[in-house]
Amino acid sequence: MMVSMNKEKITGILKTIGPGILFAGAAIGGSHLVQSTRAGADYGFTLLWIVIMANLFKYPFFEFSYRYTASTGRSLLEGYNDMGRWILIAFTILSVITGVINLAALALVSSGLAGYIFGGGIDPLMMSIGLVLLCFLLLVIGKYPALDKLMKIMVFLLGVCTFIAFLLAIDRGQNIPPDFTPMDLYTKGGIIFIIALMGWMPAPIELSSWTSLWTLSRSKQKKYIPTLKESLIDFHIGYIGTTLLAIFFLTLGATLMYGTGIQFSNSGAVFAQQLISLYTKLFGSWSAVIIAPAAFITIFSSLLTVMDGYPRAITGSLFLLSKRINQLELNVYFAIMITISVLGLIIVSFFAKNMKLMMDVATIVSFLAAPILAFFNYKVVTTKYFPEQGKPPLWLRILAIAGMVFLTGFSLIYLWTLFFLD
Repeated sequence: MMVSMNKEKITGILKTIGPGILFAGAAIGGSHLVQSTRAGADYGFTLLWIVIMANLFKYPFFEFSYRYTASTGRSLLEGYNDMGRWILIAFTILSVITGVINLAALALVSSGLAGYIFGGGIDPLMMSIGLVLLCFLLLVIGKYPALDKLMKIMVFLLGVCTFIAFLLAIDRGQNIPPDFTPMDLYTKGGIIFIIALMGWMPAPIELSSWTSLWTLSRSKQKKYIPTLKESLIDFHIGYIGTTLLAIFFLTLGATLMYGTGIQFSNSGAVFAQQLISLYTKLFGSWSAVIIAPAAFITIFSSLLTVMDGYPRAITGSLFLLSKRINQLELNVYFAIMITISVLGLIIVSFFAKNMKLMMDVATIVSFLAAPILAFFNYKVVTTKYFPEQGKPPLWLRILAIAGMVFLTGFSLIYLWTLFFLD
């Protein structure tokens, strides 16, 4: 009897796991591969506390997405709509803005890694267009099941490689010359980078609406409605995994590049070469054959999830706002995907030679939107209409309030730095 019950629990968890892995795939590509590694390379372990604090204070707002969907069987977007159309309208506007910019940033980084693998000489814009078209075809042909299976393989492969590299880097330790002068963190540039680092750490908060929609798609795919406990297990697998990987990538930058006087290049192709060299220094040159494709696949997975997530969320919002039957939903989904992709590629054409700036712009915009979206997510699980048995415990509500203060405070610091600090 006990064996049968345990088997049922395991089966239920296995049927539920998926959205958390998609979340991890979306998170690792931008904030981890690029921003965490840059943080370690430029500032050593100085920004480790920022990475930990960002993951801690954003935790409740991603958790609330799973909590809402598991407790109500509805998407987070429906919860926004219940609280007022203005909330859903504000979310939709923010999603369009961040979606275009984030797609541009990830397409540019992906093109750099692809250029490294396939050889230089390919224009970053042309490579970005090719990768976006490939994502479009994958989503048209495979839709959610293909995305789900592909992501699990991608995240696992890079996760294992990065964990081994992390252990080797720790064993190697830092080798900082006595005459090395560290970069000053408390300057305008340093503070702006802190905000950029936190913007996608571990992911933009608007991604919480995607996990809600992915959970419903997973439930439909497996014909299984997960419990709150099962949904939170899926969430914690993805969230804890992304937090650890952020620390691993920062450690690689801190041990292998900090103190060398070498900074990551603005060029996507050169950046990719520098990133891969972090692994080859530890494993040997042979490892580039494994690491380069794994890194590309991971950043490509982020591009793939962004191309699915933003159109999926915006489409859902538009249908809720228009109160129409979802018979045309798939057509609208692809139309929005094409629109966001075209606008994103136009932005790539302006930033093709400056990948780091493109990433910083994207992550800062996401961070400035974070306090607003955090407030929406907090309200949706504390309103009187939310089931009492699913409401977050006191400690989580306190952490959420602290998180909103943290996000708002740093947003104000950024604005002050931008306009008043020389």
